[in-house]
Amino acid sequence: MQLHLKIWRQASATAPGQLHTYTVTNAHPDMSFLELLDVLNEQLIHAGADPVEFDHDCREGICGSCGVMINGKAHGGLPQTATCQLYLRHFNDGDEITVEPWRAKAFPVIKDLVVDRAALDRIVMAGGYISVKTGSAPEANAMPIAKAKADAAFSYAACIGCGACIAACPNASASLFTAAKVAHLALLPQGHPERQQRVLAMADQMTTEGFGDCSNHGECQAVCPKDISIDAIASMRREYVRALTGL
Repeated sequence: MQLHLKIWRQASATAPGQLHTYTVTNAHPDMSFLELLDVLNEQLIHAGADPVEFDHDCREGICGSCGVMINGKAHGGLPQTATCQLYLRHFNDGDEITVEPWRAKAFPVIKDLVVDRAALDRIVMAGGYISVKTGSAPEANAMPIAKAKADAAFSYAACIGCGACIAACPNASASLFTAAKVAHLALLPQGHPERQQRVLAMADQMTTEGFGDCSNHGECQAVCPKDISIDAIASMRREYVRALTGL
């Protein structure tokens, strides 16, 4: 396959950036998108040029570090697919593909396709924890939890913090990310001691970081590689009202 890549290049957070066009002639349909970037970087290095900086780690859809905008869609737009799980068989020979970093005020560009997502870490640090000393793994039935609640908590806990929901949202809202953390712990008895404090602190931190407000566009759910439902946002709003009113 031959693919033409228009990639955002930016030397630093303060430097101006622009799209540069590159052609990869030896791409294979079974390559992942990150492997395509690897091949491109080999070409650039051999030509004495700077390689394209991009984030990656596990390349198994677990770590959440690989996110980029591909043709204007977070992770490329395939349902429940992170960038590292996107394969070139979903493109056609000769395609032109535009690759850009996440676009959000709270995600400043570090270099090229790499953005600083430390804002998400600070939201978690504000309240995404429990103080209960659980010790070693307890007996499975020692603390009965209804299956529906356990399943819902597990689905919210699947969030990998990639930031796609924020990049896709017209308001650059972190509501789905924050709500997944809040709703996950609110459903489990271990999360109840900090339940009210957690939602208030995490919501306040989300605002402090410069993320926008949710206006129910639903783009976050559409691009989430773990298919986390916007029901989490409704849950977070209920938790927030309860915390404010003490109900």
